[in-house]
Amino acid sequence: MIQRIQSIWLLLASVAAFSTLKLSFYSGNIVDANQVKTFTSLTAVTNLLILVLTVVVAVAAFIAIFLYKNRPLQLRITLATAVIAFLNIFLYYRQTQKFAEGNYDLTAVLTLVVPILLLLAARAISKDQKLVKSLDRLR
Repeated sequence: MIQRIQSIWLLLASVAAFSTLKLSFYSGNIVDANQVKTFTSLTAVTNLLILVLTVVVAVAAFIAIFLYKNRPLQLRITLATAVIAFLNIFLYYRQTQKFAEGNYDLTAVLTLVVPILLLLAARAISKDQKLVKSLDRLR
């Protein structure tokens, strides 16, 4: 199970998604109604929808590791999780529009890496499925 490359990609995606719960995506100043600037860091915990989607991505990637006996289901879950991860990036970007000024943090790369790792896992699962089908034809 763990010796398959897609398991490594899925594990890395899960760890990266879980780490975005604590590490910030964007830091900057928010101006409130009284024109007072407050320095804030945008993490997955600061918005409920982003928090839920981040946890869903992390848990789904981790669960997909153990579905190695059912590759079609593993592939569908991985691709659906990648779509949710892209939606999560879009929601992060929408949240950055609320800041008056600020910068993306270096740890924002983790959020961007999650869908890439999921797509690499999906590619490896698909290659594995093709290999199994070709071996079945030889029997």
